[in-house]
Amino acid sequence: MPFDALKHLIFVFLYTSPLNSFFSYICSFWLYMRLPLIQLYVMPSFFLAVMIFGLPLNLLSLWVFFLRLRRWTRSTLLLFNLTLADTSWLLALPFLIQYHLDRLDWRMGLPMCSAVRMLYHNYFYLSIFFVTFISVDRYLAIVHPLRSLVLLGRRQTCVLCVLVWVTSLVLSIPVANMSMIQTCPGSNRSICTLYILLSDTNQSLPFSLFCSITGFLFPLLCICYCGLHSVRELSHRPGPDPLNKQRRLRRVLKAALFLFALFYLPYHLCRNAAIVMRAVYPDNPVSWWPADVAFTLEMCFCSLNTCINPLFSCFIGRQFRREFNALFVLFAPCTGLQVASEISKNTEMTVRKRHGMSTVSPEVPDTRP
Repeated sequence: MPFDALKHLIFVFLYTSPLNSFFSYICSFWLYMRLPLIQLYVMPSFFLAVMIFGLPLNLLSLWVFFLRLRRWTRSTLLLFNLTLADTSWLLALPFLIQYHLDRLDWRMGLPMCSAVRMLYHNYFYLSIFFVTFISVDRYLAIVHPLRSLVLLGRRQTCVLCVLVWVTSLVLSIPVANMSMIQTCPGSNRSICTLYILLSDTNQSLPFSLFCSITGFLFPLLCICYCGLHSVRELSHRPGPDPLNKQRRLRRVLKAALFLFALFYLPYHLCRNAAIVMRAVYPDNPVSWWPADVAFTLEMCFCSLNTCINPLFSCFIGRQFRREFNALFVLFAPCTGLQVASEISKNTEMTVRKRHGMSTVSPEVPDTRP
């Protein structure tokens, strides 16, 4: 019997059987050559590369926050929480990498499956929320510098960060409830489900739309408003700008808005499309896989954001950038805008300030005989 005919018979048996269509779809994922290629090779390779590059950058950033920064401003607090959220997300990746390398065979039980799926979702939106509040902080500092000292001090910022962590965790609880483990018929392979790929969309579709509105659309509108008003305020400021500080800041604000939309807009569109296809064609799993392929690729692409956020911290936080550059005097990977001589000068000034010395050392005449 030709292979195509055999594959067709297997397909008919699977999708006309009383088994749940989702588990039939996943358990026979090898019938869709593009999807297993991504699930078994592209995703673990991409996640591994992101972890190799992103985890050292974020851990180094945390080291700078804890041991190098003595004065914490509200911007420092927000950047620290952003780095902590990204680091926590990266620490959850090894479980998913192992899962995909084992050909989608989950061996750690249902509690661990629910925890990994929930924390992955939680840290993902934590990163979005803190990037949004960093944009609000820049907006207040540029457009309302005096009022911002009253509206958002360090104490208020600490309370805000705690509320963001708690709110994001509460919003991620439904992910744990929708996660489940199913053993594929005819094999011992156990699937740790992702709520987006469930065939029953009564819970997943409203939840995904709610997260897309509250966790992406509102933050996107907020970042657009803050970024555009901040850029306009900097453009209308009179006086010379010999060091091009305002121009560089405008570029950073525009780049932040562009990268936010680039990373998160396609992801949410593909995620909702994958769920909507299941709602529209519940009995036709063949129509699901193009949206699933797009969503899976977007999961890989979005993970790059954890490697970019430490560089974003270098641009936004002046104190953080100075301390980070002091660790890499020869290479200066954060900004790439200063030459080695300028970095050495800034490092020397920082050392003098720590020892209570003047940043200018006048020449002392030699009075020795």
